[in-house]
Parts: sequence; C-alpha cells; structure tokens
Amino acid sequence: MITGKDIYDVLAAIIPLYVAMILAYGSVRWWKIFTPDQCSGINRFVAVFAVPLLSFHFISSNDPYAMNYQFIAADSLQKVVILFALFLWQSFSKNGSLEWMITLFSLSALPNTLVMGIPLLKAMYGDFSGSLMVQIVVLQSVIWYTLMLFMFEYRGAKLLISEQFPETAGSITSFRVESDVISLNGRDPLQADAEIGDDGKLHVVVRRSTASSRSIISSYNKSHGLNSLVSMTPRASNLTGVEIYSVQSSREPTPRASSFNQSDFYAMFSSKAASPKHGYTNSFQGVTPRTSNFEEEMMKIGKKKGGSSMSGELFNGGLGPSYGSTSGGGLKKKENGGCGAGTNKELHMFVWSSSASPVSEGNLRHAVNRATSTDFGVIDCSKAALQQEISASRGMNEFGTNLSPARKNDEVEIEEGPKASPANCQKKKMEVEEGEMEKKHSMPPASVMTRLILIMVWRKLIRNPNTYSSLVGLIWSLVSFRWDIKMPTIIGRSISILSDAGLGMAMFSLGLFMALQPKIIACGKSVATFSMAVRFLTGPAVIAATSIAIGLRGVLLHVAIVQAALPQGIVPFVFAKEYNVHPDILSTAVIFGMLIALPITILYYVLLGL
Repeated sequence: MITGKDIYDVLAAIIPLYVAMILAYGSVRWWKIFTPDQCSGINRFVAVFAVPLLSFHFISSNDPYAMNYQFIAADSLQKVVILFALFLWQSFSKNGSLEWMITLFSLSALPNTLVMGIPLLKAMYGDFSGSLMVQIVVLQSVIWYTLMLFMFEYRGAKLLISEQFPETAGSITSFRVESDVISLNGRDPLQADAEIGDDGKLHVVVRRSTASSRSIISSYNKSHGLNSLVSMTPRASNLTGVEIYSVQSSREPTPRASSFNQSDFYAMFSSKAASPKHGYTNSFQGVTPRTSNFEEEMMKIGKKKGGSSMSGELFNGGLGPSYGSTSGGGLKKKENGGCGAGTNKELHMFVWSSSASPVSEGNLRHAVNRATSTDFGVIDCSKAALQQEISASRGMNEFGTNLSPARKNDEVEIEEGPKASPANCQKKKMEVEEGEMEKKHSMPPASVMTRLILIMVWRKLIRNPNTYSSLVGLIWSLVSFRWDIKMPTIIGRSISILSDAGLGMAMFSLGLFMALQPKIIACGKSVATFSMAVRFLTGPAVIAATSIAIGLRGVLLHVAIVQAALPQGIVPFVFAKEYNVHPDILSTAVIFGMLIALPITILYYVLLGL
C-alpha cells in the first residue's frame, strides 16, 4: 500500500530536477539572461562532458556480474516485439513508412532512463531499482541507440541511392565513402561518382559536393546567357533545373567524335534526374564521359543549319514547358486523341555507352527523332499536337530569337512514327509504368548496403562521447568487480565533480531547449495526443505483457512498467532532428512529455501498489 510519505519521497527526489528545468526556461523566456548562442554553448558542454561523465559514473559503479538477466530479457523482448510489429506494418500497410517506423519505435520503447529513471525509481522502489535502470542504460547506449543510428543511416543511404541511381542501383557492387563524409543525413550536399572498374562492375564513390545548388542557381539567374554558362567550371547543366554536373570540363574545343553520341542522348532521355531535395549531387564517370563543350558544338550545328536544333531546347531547361518541369525534370503531355497522359520520364547524366563513333549533323537529328519517337511514344499520339506544343514553348522561342532572327519560322524536324491508337497507347503506358515501378524498387545487394551503413554508423559512433563513456565504464566495471580494483582517488574525484552535476545540468539544458522552441506542442494537438498515448500507454502495456511472459512478478514487474512510462528520451530526438525525421513530434514528446510525466508515473506507482 502506497502511503503519503512514499509519495512525498518521490516528489522530493524529482521536483529539484524540475526546478533546474524551470530556472533554465525562465532565464531565456522571462529574464533574458542567456542568448541563443550562449544556450548553444551550454548545451554543447552538457552533451560533451556532463552527460557522458554521468553515464560513466553510473555504469562504472554498477556490478555487471549481478545483473538481473530476467529483467533485461523482458525489456529487450518489449523492444523486439514493438520493432517487429512496426516492421510488418511498414512492409505490408499502405500507410506504413520507414520514417514512421523509426518515430513510433522511439516513442514506445526509448524512455529517458538515465536522467529521470534512475532518481525516480530509486525513490519509489529503493536502490536495487536504480541498479536495474543502469543496466537498461547500458543496453540503450550500446545496442538500441546504435540500432537507431543504423535505421537512420539506412534511410539516408536509401534516399541517396534512389535519387541518384534510380535505374542502375541494382548494378552497384561497392561503395567507397571519403573520410570527410560523416553521415548520410542529407544536411551536407553529397556527390556520388559512379565509375565502371576494371572488373566491368559499377563502383560508387561518395564525397562532399564541391558546389551547392544555391550557388549554381544564383549564378544562372544572374547570367541568363549562354556565354557565362559555357565558361563555368565545373559546368552546370540546366537540363532539368536541378544540380546535375557534367563529368568533364574542357577549356578547348575537342573533336566532335568525343563530344556527343547517340547513346549518350538516349541515356539522358531514359533516365531520371537527381533531386536536390536532400542536398545530393550526381555525376557519372563511365566509359564515354560527356565533355563540357557540348553546348558549343550544338551552337555550331545550329548556325550551320540556320534553324532550331535540339541543343536549343536543352539549353532552355530540358525540352521546354510542353515536356519538362524545372522542379522534377519529369516529362508532361496533355491528352490528345483519346491518349491518356504518359508516365513521367526525367533526365540525368549516366552514360553507359562505350561507342566513340563520330556524330554528324544528320546523326544528331536522327538521334533526336529516334529518342522522341521511342521514349515519347507513350505520350505522343500525333505529330501535329507535338509540333504545336513545341512551337508554343516560350523557352524554345526565346532561344531561337536570341540566337538568330532568321530562325523564327523554323521548326524542329521530327520523324513521324507509327500512328498510336488509344488502345495501344494505353497498353504501352501500362507497360512503361510497370517497368518504372520495377526500376524504382531496385536497390544494391544487401551485402553492399550493409557495408555502406556500417561504415557510416561507425563514423558516427566514434565521434559520440557517450559511446566512449559507456564502453569505458562497462570495461572498468568488469575489471573492477572481477578483481576488486578501486579507481584512484584523483581520477574518481575529477570525474565526480562533473558527474555529480550531470543530472542538474541535463535538466537545465532541457529547460533551455524548451525555451528556445516557438511552441511546446509543435506537431499539432491531434498528433501530440497520439504520440503521448504511444509513449505512456503502448510502451507500458507491451512491457507488461513481455514481463509476464518472461516470468516477472511483484516489484520487478512494477519497476518494468513504471520505467516504460518515463518521459521520452532525449537522444532519439537529437537523431530525429539531425536526420529530419519528424523532429516536431519528438520535440513535443520530450517537452510536453516531461511536463506530464511526473503525475502519470505517480499514478502508475499508486495503481500498481494497490
């Protein structure tokens, strides 16, 4: 039976932590003591020194040979069950996604055990429960947070590959990540260079991008002319209005045979461009790389012909408004003659051909005609409608006007292919859509993906102070309790000076974080209610089931349920913010969850004690 004194003991242990949090909040919001830059410095100190040393203190002082393996098994089984259920939901449900799988796992299975769990459970159930919480902290730091990193990096790798290699991902046999690339979180612009090695297989090198999309777009907007575009190094291609780079940059004109070939042109029209959404840049170093004097050669061809050429359309952002959109590079076409809109096709710079034969002006025109008749056959149902839309293209007309006044009355020559009936058009459209879906789901082999993700996770872990504090603390505890070795007094007191203030500093940092947020509930009331239900109802319910299945009874069962009802952990929010995966939801779970956690945990404590 829980008495009033028991409740008071719990409040006496927890309220001082909330006092530190409220003081930090008032220092920013009410009294204006700290600026955002100063808050950033305090949070950095807490993350690098206070919390790692606090974690080391708890782990190193805990006897690893007296661990309660039944309790650990119940906690681990809870996380495995939740993760497996979310995996099934993500795999087979239309609404399932990897992002929501990660977020829901964080909400339901990763509480704030270190800062809130240890003092709260000690006050409720005694010192032995604090030892159990330390065991949970060890598993969180070594296993579950590492698994979270693995899932976040897998998501980043999946986005990088699907956006830069949408149709060739299945052919990738290896990744090499340069040392200055720390994460695939999409914050820093990355460049993926693909090359065919001596073994004839596709190898990808991931490195930091040398230029950002903003600099390229701003330079293009300032110039609005071909001369400045031609002089850029590296040359930015405006095929789709996104950050696509030519592989080579040549200052002097090269022979026509090395500047362009038909296979290059077909490769552009049968591929998909990289999206700047996640800050990635794409280049390809194949057997026949695209040289940078493509524009000059096309302009020469246009001058000799005295008419509009395909190069003019390429310079004006793809194929003009009638075909492409600058945001995604997809090809669009209006319905005509009963033929529905075709599938979107985009451009990118992957060159697979090994041909080096010269390309004449006649071959270039044939390349335009053939690519148009084959790749646009799904959406082009008549020659007249196509020519009408091309002539209406503003970008095409402007380019023709600027280049030569004599070209105003010229038209792009397109060979007329076989007439497409509505039935044949629809059939071909469905076949292309099925092929696009198959290509979209293509990914590199599992072993290649696993190696890439392990490299990135390792680089993240070795830069995280909590990794070292947890491992060093665990190793020291194994040695210390095995051979009864005491830590030297100088080292012990040096650590305790900061670790003793670790709890208060962690809560102070949390208060600063709350004060800097524009809203306490950043994700909306309905989503906040759902996340709180997952945090304080789903987690305790699942661990109650797994604990009973394992055989926990009595006080151990109560400890397991209450620790699952603790407020949201801070580390998952840090990951969510870094990788931009529902940071507003995790922010609300941390802030609002901390405010309502105390009455909820006391309610669990009272109900379980009846």
